[in-house]
Amino acid sequence: MKSVIFKTTAHIVIGIMLLFSLYLLFRGHNEPGGGFIGALIAVIAFALLMLSESPHYVRKRIGLSPGMIALTGVGLSLGSGFFAAFSGKAYLTGLWCKTGLALGTPLLFDVGVYLAVIGGVLSILLDLAEELL
Repeated sequence: MKSVIFKTTAHIVIGIMLLFSLYLLFRGHNEPGGGFIGALIAVIAFALLMLSESPHYVRKRIGLSPGMIALTGVGLSLGSGFFAAFSGKAYLTGLWCKTGLALGTPLLFDVGVYLAVIGGVLSILLDLAEELL
């Protein structure tokens, strides 16, 4: 399944899927979407890349180990709650910046979930693929 047509089409579709993944991440706090489902779409894109190229190619393109990505995500999600805790509110209470953009700790939490899911699922997927392929 390594035809030129499949490889070319896969690279185009992967870019679209990753953009859609980011769209779901950023719109997901108050509407359907968020870090979890956005990350699953991103992992599906990486799985498609793995099928069109190889698991080694995906590891090389990512640049970081999936475990480090997952660990960073867990750290961001846990750390996002400390902003509220240090300001005298309950842990994981949403705090918002006073700008025109909707930036706050819930977005930081969602980005952490996004990275944790990508790292965890991608680690499992790559390990299985390297063993089977």
